[in-house]
Amino acid sequence: MWSTNREVAAGDVVIIWQTREHIQPLLITPGKDFNSRFGHYRHSDLIGIPYGSKVASRNGRGFIHVLRPTPELWTMALPHRTQILYVADIAFITSWLDIRCGSRVVEAGTGSGSFSHSVARTVGPRGHLYSYEFHETRAEKAREEFIRHGMQDIVTLTHRNVCKDGFTIEDTADAVFLDLPAPWEAVGHAKKALRKDRPTRICCFSPCMEQVLRAVNALNEAGFTDICMYETLLRPHEVQQLPTPLPLSSVIDKLKGLEKFREEKRLRQIANSKRKREGDSGPSEPDKRARTGEPDATRDEGGSHPPLISNLPVPPKADDEVNEEVAETTVNWSRVCHEVRGHTSYLTFARLVHYPPETSSNGDTQDLTTTSE
Repeated sequence: MWSTNREVAAGDVVIIWQTREHIQPLLITPGKDFNSRFGHYRHSDLIGIPYGSKVASRNGRGFIHVLRPTPELWTMALPHRTQILYVADIAFITSWLDIRCGSRVVEAGTGSGSFSHSVARTVGPRGHLYSYEFHETRAEKAREEFIRHGMQDIVTLTHRNVCKDGFTIEDTADAVFLDLPAPWEAVGHAKKALRKDRPTRICCFSPCMEQVLRAVNALNEAGFTDICMYETLLRPHEVQQLPTPLPLSSVIDKLKGLEKFREEKRLRQIANSKRKREGDSGPSEPDKRARTGEPDATRDEGGSHPPLISNLPVPPKADDEVNEEVAETTVNWSRVCHEVRGHTSYLTFARLVHYPPETSSNGDTQDLTTTSE
């Protein structure tokens, strides 16, 4: 996962980008084949090519891109064993929990490992991630992925029910992330795992407001402060280059011309109907202007419609003038995408500040750890 090699090698995990909706990981194994609706590919053909290469299929049905895996791409391509965290939530959580290189982080609820990969990259070799998963099958699959991706020295995965048994560390973590059905049951254990020599932070990931309320009550009772809740929503924009809109005066002139044409057509239809009622035996003509001898303002002398303004011939111009004209006749437009992913979960954050014990006048020490009133 963290290889810095420029070319794909046997045994590497790569990301196969087919379309925006079809992204999947692939373990390069010589002798195996990769088949999709975009063609047939041999693993041996992918060995030695640079990451980011566009590879055509052997049967000519399409092509794929072979990308170096990153936590962001892994989030898009990983096999879903549970609901996962996406980049927007991961980035916000990492920032608010102040996770940095060298941090020691506790994660309760490994799930599919989306958050684990991002945190492992952030803390680096000098930090550590303690991840806990109560479901044994999911824990084993996540452990296999961590080993395959070379993260076994950064991530310690434990199969454990932290709500009942607590964490395996105490006074160690800089931050705790709880992605549990009942995070309020693990708040007390999380407080023990957090460091006592500096302010620390905690985050609860809850999809329902009822869970948020119970988590907030537990955080208050445990002495956490600065409790706040956020909801992360994406609002992506599509940027396109479109022709510059016509000036308002030109639009008004076109509307006036169209209205005049409709009025003249209405009058001709009225005149035609009147002739029919008077018993005119002559055939009705499609263009009533020809009968009265009036000129047709919408036609030229040859009887055809005049060319549109946009179709008139333009005298040749120099290259610089053409480039300036192209730049002036196009404009960049931004609009919100039609499909916007909605609510995922609520993020409840809090801080824990331990104050050193003070000595009272009678010689007794008093612990000033923050508590709720």
